[in-house]
Amino acid sequence: MRKRGHHRRTGIRPAAGTRTNVLALVVPLRAGAHDVVVQEFVTAAIAAAGARDHALLLVTAEDGPAALRHAVSSSVADGVVLMDVEAADPRVAVLHGLGRPAVLIGVPDRPRGLGCLDLDFAAAGALCLGHLANLGHRHVALIGSPPAAYRRGTSSATRLARGFTAEAARRGVRSTTLAWGNTHWRTLRGLDALFGRHPDVTGLVVHNETALPSVLSGLARRGLRVPEDISLVAVCPQSLAAHHPVELTTVPIPAREIGALAVETVIGQLDGVTPPGIRLLAPELAARTSTAPPPRG
Repeated sequence: MRKRGHHRRTGIRPAAGTRTNVLALVVPLRAGAHDVVVQEFVTAAIAAAGARDHALLLVTAEDGPAALRHAVSSSVADGVVLMDVEAADPRVAVLHGLGRPAVLIGVPDRPRGLGCLDLDFAAAGALCLGHLANLGHRHVALIGSPPAAYRRGTSSATRLARGFTAEAARRGVRSTTLAWGNTHWRTLRGLDALFGRHPDVTGLVVHNETALPSVLSGLARRGLRVPEDISLVAVCPQSLAAHHPVELTTVPIPAREIGALAVETVIGQLDGVTPPGIRLLAPELAARTSTAPPPRG
């Protein structure tokens, strides 16, 4: 019986035309990656693969296109799930050339006929802005993913920012977008710069789960109460929403659902029942006590 879960390559190649029941899962391990999102995604993917008698071969994103090409072309992996997709991701061309079933977590500029699956981050950004605008906020700031994510063109970071700014423009709400590293010190400096330049900001959207605790403590350090003085919406896994002094209004990142769906989609492609396509999950907002109308005056 095949051992479920992780798979260690033995160097033995199967006969041509046979399936190994192994899927390559390419995960980001770099600093600044969304740790909880990755953990929840991988855990769900392993469970879903095991339930279908498949194993996962973990390949780190830092290994690059060459490692991905080797993992698939050597016939170790029947298909691929690729996380942390970038706008101009060089691995897309590799997967397209290999001709194996694949699901990208994110949407690159040119999917080239490969399957894509993700939360609709553009809609999530618009949903966050719309919630705060409906409460009466007229200047809202987005604290986005770390700067490196935007430099790489990481799909989730860029799409959420676009949706946020487009919805602000549509509603006539002022918007400010910021990004800084995940350290506590950088978060404190970032908040100082934000309120020094824009003291009229009354709403925050935070799409950086690692910086979120520092954002909350930094607001308290400045004497700003949530939600009496400033409202906050977090885009993060639901598991993080309860570990803070205030119950956070969130747009959850359904990492577990996406991880399981990604595995099912690749297996469906292998079985010839699921055609490649782009599937974006509709975001949902859970309103809690961290958002309220802006203070008067």
